[in-house]
Amino acid sequence: MVVAYIGLGANLGDAQATVRAAVQALARLPQTHLLAASRLFRTPAWGNEAQPDFINAAAAVETALAAPELLEHLLAIEQAFGRVRHPEQHWGPRTLDLDMLLYGEQTIALPQLKVPHPFLHERAFALLPLADVAPGALIPGHGTVHGVLADMKTCDIEPIGG
Repeated sequence: MVVAYIGLGANLGDAQATVRAAVQALARLPQTHLLAASRLFRTPAWGNEAQPDFINAAAAVETALAAPELLEHLLAIEQAFGRVRHPEQHWGPRTLDLDMLLYGEQTIALPQLKVPHPFLHERAFALLPLADVAPGALIPGHGTVHGVLADMKTCDIEPIGG
C-alpha cells in the first residue's frame, strides 16, 4: 500500500459540489482507502485569467493500485464529471481536474505521468490544500510541503470551508 496525494480543482458549474463529490468518488476507488481531504480553497484564475475562480482541494488516499492504474481511475472520474481535455489549452476552465501530486516518495517519469507533479513546488493553489492533509509530506528534490509553502506567496487564495 502507498499513500498518494491527489489535487482536485474545478471552476465550471457548481465547483464546490463537484470537488466534494469527486472526493467521494476517490473514496470508492478499488483497492483504495480515503485517508483525509482538505478544506476547500478559492483560487483566482491564473495563466488564463478570463475565467471563474477555481475551487481547489487535496485528498490523501492509501492505495494498492500502481501509479499508472491510479491515474487511469483519476481520468475516468474526470470524464464522469464531464471533463474534456484539450491538449492545446493550458490553464483553461474545467468541470474537474484531478492531479496525482505525490505517490509515496517515488519519482515517476512516464510519458503520461510525472510524479511528483512537475510544478507542485511552484503552485500555492496545490500546496495550501496539500498542507491541510500532509504538511510533512516530502516533495522529492524540494523538501516538505510545509517547507516549500513557507517561502511562497499565497496571493488571494482563501479557505472557504470543508
